[in-house]
Amino acid sequence: MATREQRIHRLIEKTAADRRTGEVLWRVVGPAKNGEPGLDVVHGDLDRPFFVASVSKLFTVVCLAQLRVEGRLDWDSPIDEYLPSLDLTGLAVDDGRDVSGEITVREVMSHTAGLADYFEGPRPDGPTTLERAIAADFSWTAEEVVEWTRVMRPGRRGRGLYSDTGFQLLDAVVEHLDARPFAESVRVRITEPLGLAGTFVYTHADHGRFGHMAVIRNGADDLHLPLLLASVDGQGGVVSTLRDAVTFLQAFFDGRLFEKALLDEMLTDWHRIFSPLEYGTGVMRFRLPAVLTGFRSFSFEGHSGASGVVLYRDARSGVIVAGTVNQLQQRQLPYQLMIRTAAIAAS
Repeated sequence: MATREQRIHRLIEKTAADRRTGEVLWRVVGPAKNGEPGLDVVHGDLDRPFFVASVSKLFTVVCLAQLRVEGRLDWDSPIDEYLPSLDLTGLAVDDGRDVSGEITVREVMSHTAGLADYFEGPRPDGPTTLERAIAADFSWTAEEVVEWTRVMRPGRRGRGLYSDTGFQLLDAVVEHLDARPFAESVRVRITEPLGLAGTFVYTHADHGRFGHMAVIRNGADDLHLPLLLASVDGQGGVVSTLRDAVTFLQAFFDGRLFEKALLDEMLTDWHRIFSPLEYGTGVMRFRLPAVLTGFRSFSFEGHSGASGVVLYRDARSGVIVAGTVNQLQQRQLPYQLMIRTAAIAAS
């Protein structure tokens, strides 16, 4: 009879052979149980760098949590108090009233501020920002993000609407309070303390390293988007490895990066953003009805990204899944592989 490790490897290899995927990097880590050692199954190079896409948002959240613990940031204060150089007028509108000066840091972290999504949301002047960059790579600033978002249709305050605009603002808060580039805050606050040698925020200074990253595909096409990726910071510009990603997520949930009591607060007040994805305060949750998961009950907490990246811990079994299929299309593929490999690891 095949071992759990062998069964997991077979599933990953089947996905990797699928022509719809890019370079598949995958790791499944399970806790020790019943006297048996923990599980650790790896497909690909543990130290192969890849863009973690919106998993980057967890790095922003860690910075915001540390700033709160330090007493320098109040999550329930209006975000514009921490953004003196940005004019947020007109970004958030509630029943015809401009509430841009009232939306809080917590609301922006939770995607309930009613901010439109400048990145993949519909723009009145044509294609989305992502579609434009795929057609011809370009870079932008936080000021331009605010300008583009201002003319887009806002959501309703208090309801979930996933917004990359919000995390551009949150990164700017970190930069303002730390008085240094966001990439430097991540280095000082996260990667150096945890010894994450393969993790960094991609910037314009890193273009010479772009060719060393795993390639992201869009259907059958390889994407070359260094200017885009140098513009998104904690929205989606972090590079990591399978080795580092698991270490980071373990530290995130174990209380090694900020007070663990704060995590309990973050993992509440869940609201739907994209079915079946939900959002708490800076953390994403993926759940499916048991009938769709072989009658196993999972509650994956962490984050995922549009290029086929997942970094989740199942709150019930403790299984961690980290990986990428490096494919912008077929966004269901990484979730399918996550559920199937986690189910074997938890068995």
